[in-house]
Amino acid sequence: MTTHFRPSRPLQVWSLSLGCPKNRVDSERLLGSLGVPIAQAAHLGRARLVFINTCGFIAPAVRESVRAVLDAAQHLKRCKNKPLLAVGGCLVGRYGAAELARELPEVDLWLPTADLPRWPALLAQALRLPPPPANPPHAGRLLSTGPSYAWLKIGEGCRHRCAFCTIPSIRGGLKSLPAERIEAEARALLAQGVRELDLVAQDLTSWGLDLGLKEGLPRLLERLAGLEGLAWLRLLYLYPTGVTRDLLRLLREWGAPLLPYLDIPLQHAHPEVLARMGRPFAQDPQRVLDLVREELPQAALRTTFIVGYPGETPAQFAALCRFVEKNRLQHVGVFAYQAEEGTPAAALPDQVPTALREERRAALMEIQADISEELLAAQVGARLPVLVDAPHPEWPGLHQGRVWFQAPEVDGITYVSGPGVAPGAMPECDIVENTAYDLTALA
Repeated sequence: MTTHFRPSRPLQVWSLSLGCPKNRVDSERLLGSLGVPIAQAAHLGRARLVFINTCGFIAPAVRESVRAVLDAAQHLKRCKNKPLLAVGGCLVGRYGAAELARELPEVDLWLPTADLPRWPALLAQALRLPPPPANPPHAGRLLSTGPSYAWLKIGEGCRHRCAFCTIPSIRGGLKSLPAERIEAEARALLAQGVRELDLVAQDLTSWGLDLGLKEGLPRLLERLAGLEGLAWLRLLYLYPTGVTRDLLRLLREWGAPLLPYLDIPLQHAHPEVLARMGRPFAQDPQRVLDLVREELPQAALRTTFIVGYPGETPAQFAALCRFVEKNRLQHVGVFAYQAEEGTPAAALPDQVPTALREERRAALMEIQADISEELLAAQVGARLPVLVDAPHPEWPGLHQGRVWFQAPEVDGITYVSGPGVAPGAMPECDIVENTAYDLTALA
């Protein structure tokens, strides 16, 4: 017979979520689904549970995750009452719990990504807590983003097979969450006072295909856009081939709270590189940007590029630079290619030297910095709503927030001060100054 521990006070938890916002959602859902009150421990030594949600997407993320686990384990050795050390996420999905347990015996509980729905039950059992509810209410999700925004994950895995990507092998194929569950979670988040919902998945445009739905994302957006209390609804991670006229026209015609903000990871602009990547629009990546600007000319566009991909020639990199200069995108992320074990790209010939990859990354980022500064300078003198996220950590009276074309955590920020400025507020502000990536505003 199992005796369950019933805490008389909230369960003290120290947690760390590495990698993408999808991981953060997994952590928040887990901690909110244990069926007991949770309190954030000030440091590891005061926790009963130390939970680390890892990233294993690329080699630097793997190293960061392993280092975080080792640092936590080393600290916990000095604790009189050792907390339970639980580790989950993509590191476990990539390498497997059995192999990691041999390499890192300090970890008490491994939580594989394949067992994601069972994480609350596995953790509750390890902590000797009562079994959590089979269908926990979404209102219990333990938010870590403050009162202004929350990530809303609408699916797992990916149906695409890009040659450089480890995600399908870690997270599996596409698994869309049902619309009813997504709406229920959105309502619960808004009931907690959240103003902005940011939809995330490996590819939002694939949502519903595995459920037999065509053009599923526009229908889901219509379902969410009318929810009471929602100020902004933002889309991140749109696969280029899924950006349709119907989707763009819906964003244009519906208006608020649907933001004309599109994150479309193109990864490159040269057709030969895109073909080797196994990416869409291999003949003309310009088409998707032209379509957006035709149907939604006010849109703010974000994308990512990989430089130094195997076989990328100086001429192909120069073509990418010209593409960025021509299109003047609002936000661009640039990554130096990483040869990931087990991916087709890692076996390709003509691997570009590491130093040259980094040189190309710096050069492209310099081009984008100038474009970003010019675009932001054009906003000085405008009056825009600023969604306030948090107080500035060093300057009393100054807060960090965002205007509509700044997504949380991945884009620049707006520094704001003045009457009515507080986390979760959305005052109308005068944009008074800019840098290459940030704005300053006065309420």
